[in-house]
Amino acid sequence: MAKAFASTGDTAEKTITFAEIGRDLYAFTAEGDPNTGVIIGDEACMVIDTQATPAMAQQVIERVRAVTDKPIKYVVLSHYHAVRVLGASAYQASEIVASDLCRAMICERGQEDWTSEFDRFPRLFRDADSIPGLTWPSMTFSDSLTLYLGNRRVDLKWLGRAHTAGDIVAWVPDAQVMFSGDIVEYKSACYCGDGHFGDWPETLANIAAFDPQALMPGRGDALHDGATVMEAIELTAEFLHETYASVARGAAAGAPLKECFDACAERMRPAYGDWAIFEHCLPFNVARAYDEARGIDTPRIWTAERDKEMWQALQG
Repeated sequence: MAKAFASTGDTAEKTITFAEIGRDLYAFTAEGDPNTGVIIGDEACMVIDTQATPAMAQQVIERVRAVTDKPIKYVVLSHYHAVRVLGASAYQASEIVASDLCRAMICERGQEDWTSEFDRFPRLFRDADSIPGLTWPSMTFSDSLTLYLGNRRVDLKWLGRAHTAGDIVAWVPDAQVMFSGDIVEYKSACYCGDGHFGDWPETLANIAAFDPQALMPGRGDALHDGATVMEAIELTAEFLHETYASVARGAAAGAPLKECFDACAERMRPAYGDWAIFEHCLPFNVARAYDEARGIDTPRIWTAERDKEMWQALQG
């Protein structure tokens, strides 16, 4: 029996948690759905990743307003994916901040990604008609940018290619807390369809070098202590290694994509099959690993048409 395409069968609403992971630092999480971070300074606030629509963003805004009346000055995009950026207009922020590479990827593939993600995971795009268009950063940087919310300092950093080429993290040095975007996940499958398997482990090591004492991953529970942060980084690295090693071995032997998918699924499901969005991610992850193993450095653009053709070939 064919599996329902991507996450179209995932219609159950998730329980939202809004947890303080450091002084005036909050993680909005929802059982494996995309997370949103909130940093409150003495003069203003910063939101990291926006949810997929302005309507979905209102769930974050309601919780922010329950703890502070300070203005939301900055919205930070950890990367370009639609579920992370298309709710930005709801916050009415003074600046929308992203890496130079993130902006370039919005130019190159933002519209295709929007259409693709909407078809993959319709539950996350509630009131999609409220989206005014692609979200465009008003401020970008190459490697590092420091912003101040009054006296509170936030360092935005590009630490290497990972989940996409343009991922950034937000580091709050006074609390040793990091917001990692989808570079780190916690007991949720990594989506690697636009990823860089060869670079991602080094980027994880760069995060670990900060020795975060708390961390909000892209998906999964907020992490409240250094030991659990290191566990999440290690689990993410293991997931990536297991995925790529299986596929690369088959690709090197000349196996077709479907054969590599079946071998990877057999290897991964016992250990990771109960992780959030595992079955959704698996075909996209294998397709990207197969390309990278054959020397394709830049991930090919996913379109709604390519998504469904690939899914039918691998999961049909």
